[in-house]
Amino acid sequence: MSDPYGSKLRELIKIVEETRPDRLRRKYRRLSLDERNELVSKWHPDYRPDTKRTLNVGPCKGQVVYNEIADLLEAWPLIEPDNVDLSKVDYDVDILVIGGGGAGVAAALWACYSGVEPDRILLATKLRLGDANTVKARTGIQAADRPEDSPLLHYLDTLGGGHFTNKPELVKALVSDAPLIIKWLEDLGFMFDKSPSGDMIEYAGGGACRRRLHCARDCTGLELMRVIKDEVINVGIPVLEYSPAIELLTDPETGAVSGAVLLNLETEEYLIVRAKATILATGGCGRLHAAGFPTTNHYGATADGIVLGYRVGAKLRDMDTLQFHPTGAAWPEAIRGELVPEKTRSLGGQLVNVKGELFIYELEPRDVVASAIIRECAEGRGIETPVGAYGVWLDTPLIEELRGSGTIKRELPALYKMFMRQGIDITVDPILVFPTLHYQNGGLEIDPYGRALRPNGEFIPGLFVAGEVAGGVHGRNRLVGNSLADILVFGRRTGINAAKVVMSSNSMQKISLDHLRTYMEELKTIGVPKSRKAPMLLPDYRGERVLLRRVRVL
Repeated sequence: MSDPYGSKLRELIKIVEETRPDRLRRKYRRLSLDERNELVSKWHPDYRPDTKRTLNVGPCKGQVVYNEIADLLEAWPLIEPDNVDLSKVDYDVDILVIGGGGAGVAAALWACYSGVEPDRILLATKLRLGDANTVKARTGIQAADRPEDSPLLHYLDTLGGGHFTNKPELVKALVSDAPLIIKWLEDLGFMFDKSPSGDMIEYAGGGACRRRLHCARDCTGLELMRVIKDEVINVGIPVLEYSPAIELLTDPETGAVSGAVLLNLETEEYLIVRAKATILATGGCGRLHAAGFPTTNHYGATADGIVLGYRVGAKLRDMDTLQFHPTGAAWPEAIRGELVPEKTRSLGGQLVNVKGELFIYELEPRDVVASAIIRECAEGRGIETPVGAYGVWLDTPLIEELRGSGTIKRELPALYKMFMRQGIDITVDPILVFPTLHYQNGGLEIDPYGRALRPNGEFIPGLFVAGEVAGGVHGRNRLVGNSLADILVFGRRTGINAAKVVMSSNSMQKISLDHLRTYMEELKTIGVPKSRKAPMLLPDYRGERVLLRRVRVL
């Protein structure tokens, strides 16, 4: 295999190596709150005026959202209500869970634990069970479960990381339940990093005042899905794969959500599912490539739940903000956008510009670090890749010097293997990184019970929301490790509360697509072309427009 760095990048790596002894002796200072805000407001994609626009339809008309989200919300449905036969119900269940990642699986399990018979739950997922952003989560799960830590400190860190725009009662739920989640996972057989004495090893995360990241090397999300997928199989919850939801159903009299229309991706036939309670756990929107950025997200992350929930009247919040993880792979091109976990920096890897200079404290909140990297590249201190993209160096060999030979292979095995497959040994050479679209900060607003809310604050009967599709927990920026805590805490809460709803009701709701007719009238009024349809379901990577995509940093 030829050298993926080539002679030009090799010359620049010499600068990293020459400056390493000096950088070993010092750290970049932490920024003040005012300095953080100034940096983010100038350089983060959330503040670029060309990335967003005002919504013209739906319950949150007038709200500003990313252009790519607006395109989906101002789009025609995939089905015509008059062409769907609702007289034949394919599945009649108590609880329908839409989404087969961590939030959906946790919701299904806790509904079962709460007394709902497994065969009265249906878990429908777009791809295979576990094909979700969860398995791609590398770093860990935040939970304050040590004597020197507390849920209160976790609460304050989370509010600060979210620029104090989080919904406080949701943050309280997150930090209060997180230690319970760690215990649950350990009881299921989760292989957490532990010392030889058996004590949990906890790592530092950006924006956190204590070490509270619980990890399984750098494969935490993969290990998480391993144990909870096994549990779903063990308890016997039915799973319908390759069957994404393309529309929710509503009771024409009460407006309650009463199930969904699913699409079988293999036969292209639709299926009708009637349910007393429906849990949306469809994940995020990375595959929309907002603002032209690459993404860490899995193939099915196309904001389906936002579209479905919005059409039945759910309130959106914080959809004008997305999280761009500071360190996505910038080179080689084959892995551009793939996650380089925060644990790499918590172990001692430093971010270095083309001059070999430190330019940011590596464990600032993610939006701050991402903004600093974009600034360096925009002001000419970045490194150009052979295809014209940009990045900065992440000095990974420094980890070996600080923590001893073998640390990277032991603590970051997945990252090590990912780069080795591209011909780069990260124990010897630094790597190029640039921000990558990672997480949907906002979503459908919920209450602490996971119930979907309308703009007037009332909850939508029968509809629960959990995980990345939900909004309010993280505010305008999520801290590392809070996503895995979020999906499990609110997956559990939605499962428990959906179970309470169905066990207190003996009657099944009626089903209709009446809400869709109302929405379509709005689309007609503003002249949305019939060619624009949503949900997207899967991204299309064909054509010159996609192949030539380049990130504009200015």
